[in-house]
Amino acid sequence: MGLSSPSSDDRQRSLVTAIVGDGRFLIVFTGLCLTLAGGFCLFQSATGHFLPHDIAYLGMTADELCSINECRIVHFMFHDRVSFGGVLIVIGALYMWLAEFPLKAREPWAWWALASSGALGFVSFLSYLGYGYLDSWHGAATLLLLPCFLVGMLRAWQTLPRPKGARTLWKPSMPLEWHTQLGMGRCRLVTAAVGIFGAGTTISTIGMTTVFVPQDLAFMEVTADYLRNVNPHLVPLIAHDRAGFGGGLCSAGYALLAIVWCAAPSRNLWEILALVGAIGFSAAIGVHLTIGYTDFMHLLPACAGAVLWAAGVALCFKPMTALHPHTAE
Repeated sequence: MGLSSPSSDDRQRSLVTAIVGDGRFLIVFTGLCLTLAGGFCLFQSATGHFLPHDIAYLGMTADELCSINECRIVHFMFHDRVSFGGVLIVIGALYMWLAEFPLKAREPWAWWALASSGALGFVSFLSYLGYGYLDSWHGAATLLLLPCFLVGMLRAWQTLPRPKGARTLWKPSMPLEWHTQLGMGRCRLVTAAVGIFGAGTTISTIGMTTVFVPQDLAFMEVTADYLRNVNPHLVPLIAHDRAGFGGGLCSAGYALLAIVWCAAPSRNLWEILALVGAIGFSAAIGVHLTIGYTDFMHLLPACAGAVLWAAGVALCFKPMTALHPHTAE
């Protein structure tokens, strides 16, 4: 049997076209990089060390700062970074799911969900400058990932059927009904997603303004002025972490809201919602318990969100994983 010769189309196809394809590869790559970055945040925090550029900016190591107030300041900083790492993993997983399932099916709402969430995430980098600290590593990563994401999104846009305007985000996959098990679950998930987005907006605003809430200072047993006296770069670094975490929450919350609202019920939808909920809330709540930051009012929003999300996922399990999810009650 002779080997078939390549077609003229194959001979004329460029390497760039072959790699970019319909754009989904670059979007998946972006999601994978975000997931790996989140995992690195968790690992780095677990080691108890600052990153080299943090040490250069502060002029002191985590061990040196740990000698003050029984290491509470360092623990507080790591609690923000662990939470941020969990959010990055969530965003990355959501982007990969959006690219592999609804965007692969050429559903325009998925493109707009990625575009809106991505814009929130990348633009939030500017909020890091609100308190005077530019994270060079984060900036370099953003500059490397942004072109990949933009090229992937541009190519994906060209493959979408019409109509493909932003209004596709407004159309739910099905009515949000209270009298069915699936409807009750989706209502809880929508409410939790709105809460996540709202929490991100609040945390970003705090990060760029007052930086701390009273519970934060009570946990560290210090005042903001005391921290500035310890090291004039300390508050800007903490503000950077807070603003980054808040921006990540906004990006994740928006993506989750769009997915719950627009995605047709399916097994893979239930799996991604269960997965990201477990990762995100475990990181955010677990780190507080680990370092002993257990103020009731501080943890209440996160715990309420976790309960609401878990209830929504549990209610959606049977309807979404049934053989015919659209008709499951």
